[in-house]
Amino acid sequence: MALADYEGMIHRCFRCGYCKFTSDYSYVGFNCPMYNKVRLESYSPGGLMWLIHAALVKEKLKPSKHLSEILYSCTLCRNCSEECRFQFHEDIVHVLKAAREAMVEKQLVPPMVSQFLKNVYDYGNPYRELKENRGHWAENTGIRQYEKGDEFLYYVGCVGSYDTVSQKAARALGRVLLKSGLSFGILGSREICDGNEVDMLGEKGLFEFLKEENTRTFKELGVKKIVTLSPHSYHALKNSYSDEFEVFHYTQLFRDLIKSGALDVSGGFRTKVTYHDPCFLGRYNHEYDAPREILTAIPGIELIEMERAKENAFCCGGGGGNFYTDILGGGESTPSRIRVMEARETGAKILAVSCPVCMMMLEDALKAEGLENELAIKDIAEIMDAVCGDSGA
Repeated sequence: MALADYEGMIHRCFRCGYCKFTSDYSYVGFNCPMYNKVRLESYSPGGLMWLIHAALVKEKLKPSKHLSEILYSCTLCRNCSEECRFQFHEDIVHVLKAAREAMVEKQLVPPMVSQFLKNVYDYGNPYRELKENRGHWAENTGIRQYEKGDEFLYYVGCVGSYDTVSQKAARALGRVLLKSGLSFGILGSREICDGNEVDMLGEKGLFEFLKEENTRTFKELGVKKIVTLSPHSYHALKNSYSDEFEVFHYTQLFRDLIKSGALDVSGGFRTKVTYHDPCFLGRYNHEYDAPREILTAIPGIELIEMERAKENAFCCGGGGGNFYTDILGGGESTPSRIRVMEARETGAKILAVSCPVCMMMLEDALKAEGLENELAIKDIAEIMDAVCGDSGA
């Protein structure tokens, strides 16, 4: 839908402020990442809605680069939609996306957003890496290319394929799938961006192109089931692609494999763990249980929840392309640094994640806070890899 289609809904927002907080108000502070950092009303969901209404709907203000910077500071974590008390709450994120589409059309996006989109168009990924290198992370792991007849396509995504920190999770997930006995394969150089961040950044045409290209590849190979490393990929493939593909986030698959006995976790993993909910697995797709069921099924793990968890979890700051564009900016008040400090306060030794974007953001924050000797960031796939056998690498 175009931005004009939301005009009545935007006008009904009167900045009550619920969108800034957690649902039970037990946390003394703000749960909207951009407002929590900047503390200006224009950087709150309600204030941003009024700016969008004035500049892009009623055209009483001239759209500007500054408006674009405010708009793209939002991580699209969906806390606003979760906490809004009105019937239009589900449309808040849709409005923000439609506003970004309008800014793309007006060529008023920040330089880093423009670079991200150009890189995806030219290279199939935001990192300007050659497509031929996309599967290099899997070398010497025993993970092979997808073949017709395989039960699952393992879709890795851009971050897991190219980011050196997240590649550890990609390899660990592959090794655990090998141990489970499932038949699966990867696309390697044939894999391109799933388009989730492209869609969130407002480049609708490029997103449709990526979706068509990926869908064509999936159909040529006879893909029926897809398991993803990233919740971002999971969200795009599950909710925006054809429903002829059955899509799983890997934590959902692991949970079922543990229950069926295909994955043996009896070896245990004795430590205290806290878990960070990724926005695109939790608030976007309401999957809070699978990661926790995995962790609590492993003997020896003591799961300690952070003060903000599940629907109230605080975003790592990487959503909406911010893991690359960094428009929200750095400093001690960045969401990722706040989050690792929350994890530290639990007394846990491991901050478990189930998203390569979260892993990358929180790993950087851990170093910035100097907490490497107190806390470790581990993807659940890495924990499962250690529990199910020799991690190998």
